[in-house]
Amino acid sequence: MARTREFDTEAAVSRAMELFWTRGYEATSVRDLTGHLGIGQGSLYAAFGDKDGLYRAALEHYRATLAAAALRSLEEGADVRSAIRTMLVERVRIAVERGGRGCLMVNAACERLPEDAVTRRTVRDVQDASRDALADVLRVAAERGEISTGRDPHTLAAFLVTFLNGLLVSSKITPDVRALEPLVEVALAALD
Repeated sequence: MARTREFDTEAAVSRAMELFWTRGYEATSVRDLTGHLGIGQGSLYAAFGDKDGLYRAALEHYRATLAAAALRSLEEGADVRSAIRTMLVERVRIAVERGGRGCLMVNAACERLPEDAVTRRTVRDVQDASRDALADVLRVAAERGEISTGRDPHTLAAFLVTFLNGLLVSSKITPDVRALEPLVEVALAALD
């Protein structure tokens, strides 16, 4: 008779996400994961297949929680400039936590690409969703006269996502919100 799983897989994925986010994929061993999660190696393999499976689950968890929350906050903002400013600054605040761990998705892109096609697809999907949500918000803001109509909303959204990626890399080098926050104002000038 098969044994029932004796741990909460969702909690395990969340804890693994934190470990991968802090240490990176390569620096995190299966032994590190089992110790951090308090499970045996067999349980890890039974639940996730292998380290890669757990890593993919961690990236998906990040997408469903933190990345989704950023998009919701963007869509709920009344004034587009304030909503984008808040979203960008909040991403920087999260990235500088714990000594500048950055963003899990950007870290994954820097560490795992171009070789890891599955990670590329996940990161691209998150970035595409961010770009599309920003483009929709910018399109509506342009129609309301809140921002200039001189730029294509899709291109402007792609610029803001690219800017954010660079800002999140910079947060690992300079984990100081006060040093990075003024850069957000420069990026917002693109809305004029």
